[in-house]
Amino acid sequence: MSDTVCHKFLETATKHSSRSAVMFNRGGRWTELDWSGYRLAVETIAAGLQILGIRKGDRVAMLSNTRLEWAAADLAILGLGAITVPIYQSSTSEDISFILTDSQAKVLICESPGVLKKLQPILREMKSIEHVICFEPTEPSSGTCISLDELQEKGKAALKLSPTLYELAVEELTQEDTATLIYTSGTTGRPKGVVLTHMQALSEVADAFPLLGVTSRDRSLSFLPYAHVLGRIEIWGHALIGYTMAFARSIDKMKDDLTDVKPTILIAVPRVFEKIYNGILAQAEISPVRAKVFHWAIGVGREISLFKVNKQPVPIDVALRYQLARRLVFNAISERLGGQLRFAVCGGAPMSQAIAEFFHAAGLLILEGYGLTETTAAISVNTPFDYRFGSVGKAVGEVKIRIAEDGEVLIQSKKVMKGYYNDPEATSRTIVDGWFHTGDIGELSPEGYLKITDRKKDLIKTAGGKYVAPQRLEGLLKANRFISQVHIHGDQKKYVVALLTLNYDSVEKYAEENGIETKSREALVESPKIKDLIRKAVADANSQLASFESIKNFALLPKDFTVESGELTPSLKIKRKVVDEHYREVIDRLYN
Repeated sequence: MSDTVCHKFLETATKHSSRSAVMFNRGGRWTELDWSGYRLAVETIAAGLQILGIRKGDRVAMLSNTRLEWAAADLAILGLGAITVPIYQSSTSEDISFILTDSQAKVLICESPGVLKKLQPILREMKSIEHVICFEPTEPSSGTCISLDELQEKGKAALKLSPTLYELAVEELTQEDTATLIYTSGTTGRPKGVVLTHMQALSEVADAFPLLGVTSRDRSLSFLPYAHVLGRIEIWGHALIGYTMAFARSIDKMKDDLTDVKPTILIAVPRVFEKIYNGILAQAEISPVRAKVFHWAIGVGREISLFKVNKQPVPIDVALRYQLARRLVFNAISERLGGQLRFAVCGGAPMSQAIAEFFHAAGLLILEGYGLTETTAAISVNTPFDYRFGSVGKAVGEVKIRIAEDGEVLIQSKKVMKGYYNDPEATSRTIVDGWFHTGDIGELSPEGYLKITDRKKDLIKTAGGKYVAPQRLEGLLKANRFISQVHIHGDQKKYVVALLTLNYDSVEKYAEENGIETKSREALVESPKIKDLIRKAVADANSQLASFESIKNFALLPKDFTVESGELTPSLKIKRKVVDEHYREVIDRLYN
């Protein structure tokens, strides 16, 4: 018998049958499902798909927000030996059409009839799609579309005749079988399909989750898109370890979901922590007295943080001051996050070291890791027992890391993809002599900590021949509570400039307190006082930079970068070429 995530899922469901597997919110109420009930949901979906003709190797595409049904359907598809093809809800019609055509998906699962209606023009052109399934109830079935409830009813009937249908299918799985085909969102160009086998899936979660110290008694709040590999390993890690996974209703409702669910672990991208950080700072500045107490507490927290990082005993006087700081400030921050977080894991994009250190001072350890879709997420990660801020931790499991002569990070591991689907040329360019070329520039410390300094293709070479790493500049600026997003520009130019968007929650409050006109956000962007405020933030960042990499000019933009505008990837990384194109005239003015 081969070990796969699906084998582990069956073991977990048997071992913890009566314990809570998942939590989900329906109609404003949280409901729990034990592992026995969760397993039945997976099995009925798998049996229903088999009735529709899904067999080993068939592709099943899923286009939906994060929810219980997504996770259950993924385990069902994988258990049959079929291949899950996730698609972002925010994908363009062109990308959806390309993914469905390239993967030759046989079934499409989408979230709701509303989404299905928007997909109709695409589906009319899709010859490979035989069935469409909606997670939510549909109009009376017609043609090839059915609801998930109808699919599960078919599955229940099939399970009566063959109760071990799912188990028998899982027994046929091997580690060499393809588990999923994930199309990279990419910051440029057409998506590439990353082929990940059951070996890669199991290798990742079997190494990473125990290393982090995750146990079956943990509880997570899942909100990352499952079309992103970092979100996806939550499903697989949950199936392996047996912790309870709660499904957030949406990013907008995360504040309430955190306090309702009270997670002990959280997996997120930097943008989530940046927003929480800015919100905390805004609250702290409500009054001079509150600000004074807050900054005193953070100072004490930073003392404690240094002792912990250096693994030194904390002096009694510092510990007593920290207890007071907790009562006055930090307990309130902890309660906003549910009050029971042991740690959070952050990946998907670079995180500001200053923000990570701030949260550690406030009592929350954020463990940054590093990986790509092509490496099945993390190949390095900080752990609760071994971490260094500013790094992405040490190698996970059997991963080998090498730094090439030009600074590029190279990886050798079972976690590296099988290749790009239908693209042997791209595969051979990326995996050379057994080493995967990440495209990221990094450094390895003597102790083995990996530090990512920038994306190879994002490095800016000024007209003076100096190389500038934009990620560092962006991180320094985003540590300021008034700044939301940052785009650095300067390739082949005499100097570096920045496009900045405002964190309006903080800026509008500042404007109100200082008598600044707030009729519109456009007016705020044009306000001389607001420009002076941001100019000071830029000057503070420049004080930590060499002259050649300092920001000589900047422009404030009236609206934030978004996924919908095409300026951010679904994992919230800036698409630099798109932003350059959208704001070409603004950038030209900064140089004139």
